[in-house]
Amino acid sequence: MSEFIKIYEDKPSEAAIKKVVDVLKDGGLIIYPTDTVYGLGCDITNSRALEKIAKIKGIKLEKANFSFVCSDLSNLSDYVKQIDTSTFKILKRALPGPYTFILPGNNDLPKEFRKKKTVGIRVPDNNIAREIVKLLGNPIVSTSIHDEDDVIEYSTDPELIYEKWNNKVDLVIDGGYGDNVASTIIDLTGYEPEVIREGKGSLDVL
Repeated sequence: MSEFIKIYEDKPSEAAIKKVVDVLKDGGLIIYPTDTVYGLGCDITNSRALEKIAKIKGIKLEKANFSFVCSDLSNLSDYVKQIDTSTFKILKRALPGPYTFILPGNNDLPKEFRKKKTVGIRVPDNNIAREIVKLLGNPIVSTSIHDEDDVIEYSTDPELIYEKWNNKVDLVIDGGYGDNVASTIIDLTGYEPEVIREGKGSLDVL
């Protein structure tokens, strides 16, 4: 059985955030709120946890399109090649916000992701997610949790999420109702920005 803890976005409790980070450092999986849908995440540096997420999603790890959730743009250079000024301006305008930006990965990517050459970067406008990453000290690898319901693509009620996921993950955060619209995905690796999926984030940032 996983833990279920309530964290308030406007003032996340330090003790609760520390508990989440301890679970991540121990190779655990968490479900946590973002500024869009709830996400399933783990510590980017933990191979065992990455394998567990890939298994849950039913995909090979090296083929997985997971996002890297960062607390701000300061750890971009850890995983992303040098980007030009116009690309950086788009990131500054849009983040924190409901976007996933595809950027060229560098050679410091965890070995599991090096074959992909690109990386999806997220800086959600959600204090809980950002505080977790800040205390952890490196990004978390994340993927949205989908609902099997044909009408609703994403689960929004944390209690229902807990009921469904408590045997698969180590901790579920109740950060209030989630959104059911995913992030806007924009590929910034080419000459022109390319919108891969239009979601919650407006395209005015381009």
